Amino acid sequence: MVRVKICGITSELDAQRAARVGAWAVGFIFHKKSPRYISPFKAKKIIDALPPFITPVGVFVNHNAGAMRDIINHCGLRAVQLHGEEDHHFAHRLKRYNVKIIKVFRVGENFDPKIVEPYKVDAFLFDTYDKFNYGGTGKTFDWNILKQIKSASEVPIILSGGLNAQNVIEPVNELRPYAVDVNSGVEESPGKKDAKKMKDFIDIVTYISGAKVKEQI
Repeated sequence: MVRVKICGITSELDAQRAARVGAWAVGFIFHKKSPRYISPFKAKKIIDALPPFITPVGVFVNHNAGAMRDIINHCGLRAVQLHGEEDHHFAHRLKRYNVKIIKVFRVGENFDPKIVEPYKVDAFLFDTYDKFNYGGTGKTFDWNILKQIKSASEVPIILSGGLNAQNVIEPVNELRPYAVDVNSGVEESPGKKDAKKMKDFIDIVTYISGAKVKEQI
């Protein structure tokens, strides 16, 4: 079954709604230039109220390790998403903080799939490249680029980049990713989620991936 992460959570109401409709994880963006930025203090209050088995993920962009450690410990994060230019040495050092590591790669016209090879992390997340933003652009990329990575690597793949209830069917069918990550595609406005869009998105992903499993059986 393909899992769903709802990213860019900024309120307890949205986090609880995401959990109720079946989100596997919720993401909190600690990059201050993002319109979906949330303070560690506010994120902790939301995370403390989450129901069991929902994974809180911290999204970081070129933070230093000490700052990340403090936020991880303060908020009780169980996974971190490295969305900047962090190299494989930096990613490896974060293992000491007892969190799962997700490394993000932004895919553009000149994307080289070999860039993922040095990283020994828990998952790869692929998002759309934008020279002005590190994510949440609402833009898609050519998902076929990921087929050779998926066939050559045992590292779980998380798909992101402009996903919504209308366009998620094809990549889930074709790639069978470990998870999909949605942000702007389920929003009313940046940082404010739409309950119906979240439910529709998760229902479609669950249905499509469940049907695929039945076919294979």
